[in-house]
Amino acid sequence: MKIGIGNDHAAVDMKNDVAAYLREKGIEVVNFGTDTAESCSYPEYGEKVGRAVAAGEVDLGILICGTGVGISLAANKVKGVRAVVCSEPYSAKLSRQHNNTNVLAFGARVIGIEMAKMIIDEWLGAEFMGGRHQDRVDMIMAIEEKE
Repeated sequence: MKIGIGNDHAAVDMKNDVAAYLREKGIEVVNFGTDTAESCSYPEYGEKVGRAVAAGEVDLGILICGTGVGISLAANKVKGVRAVVCSEPYSAKLSRQHNNTNVLAFGARVIGIEMAKMIIDEWLGAEFMGGRHQDRVDMIMAIEEKE
């Protein structure tokens, strides 16, 4: 599995910790984020990861900014991306099972690294359930087609 990871200046340390954690699990990590604490704009990194996911360059994406909100909004503007912001594991799990999310976001100023690991584990361990959920995902994706 290959995961693209993106972050802004607020999340450099957490990005590095998350990347190391993923590599320990045998997951290839592609860094699309900044590596410095110099102020930068999160939409750039949300878009980069979103485009990589949509193009199939990576299997999934993980985004981290101060709250996870702004960077996920940017990723969700990319056609084919279903990004979710999670601050706890249950929503992460259900987002994969019910919504087939392909990008996970969280905030370095909201959660700590241990919670981030729990969220990641639940998200990666969950499988899309299909069925009625596929119908709903199709409805979501149809909204994109109207734009």
